[in-house]
Amino acid sequence: MDYTEELLNKLASNIASVRKNIDDACREAGRDPSSVTLIGVSKVFPVEYAEAAFMSGLKNLAENRVQELVPKTERFNELGLTPNWHLIGTLQRNKVKYIIGKTYLIHSVNTLELAEEISKRSAAAGLVTDILLQGNISGEESKHGFSPEELEGAVQAVSALEGVRMRGLMTMAPIETAPGQARPVFERTREIYEELKSSVKDPSCWDTLSMGMSGDYREAIAEGSTCVRIGTAIFGDRNALKA
Repeated sequence: MDYTEELLNKLASNIASVRKNIDDACREAGRDPSSVTLIGVSKVFPVEYAEAAFMSGLKNLAENRVQELVPKTERFNELGLTPNWHLIGTLQRNKVKYIIGKTYLIHSVNTLELAEEISKRSAAAGLVTDILLQGNISGEESKHGFSPEELEGAVQAVSALEGVRMRGLMTMAPIETAPGQARPVFERTREIYEELKSSVKDPSCWDTLSMGMSGDYREAIAEGSTCVRIGTAIFGDRNALKA
């Protein structure tokens, strides 16, 4: 193992704090805390941070980029560690081949062409890859994903593909400049998620709503998020790491 005892203790404390906030948010929303999966996003941080988080009890880890995900999964395999790896960032079609069989869930399927590439590669490998469709519910030009009006057609098209299993939706809200600004986006995403359930091939698999990051996960939980993607609140300030 590459991490220090100091790093292990620091991340364990941060994870415990986030879990307490999740528990509190769930109680306020009348939800069971076990209905929310905590995903630690270790992007930019060295692999020892991910190792320490896993050894602190965090079983779901995420990366934004394929070029970080692949070497980290390889290192974990060498150590005999088996987290659930999530890819949450923009995925280019020409990089799909590198991650087939390595992910627990791909959150960021933002075009039909990308879904088709994942389908083709997964079917060729004899695998089924779990995915989420990324919705651009806020309408921001800087964000990727299907518009609310495009999502129903996307669900129907992806339902016909082999080798992929749609589990639900992912979205990103605008960065809050005042408390509560993200909540309407999360509310609208949940409404769309519920409306689309009847359109999927297997509604029993439509069970994941990925919403909420370090700055807004409490609001996301209040609106029904089933997994929150937490980086800074667990691993710290990425800018300070680069400095």
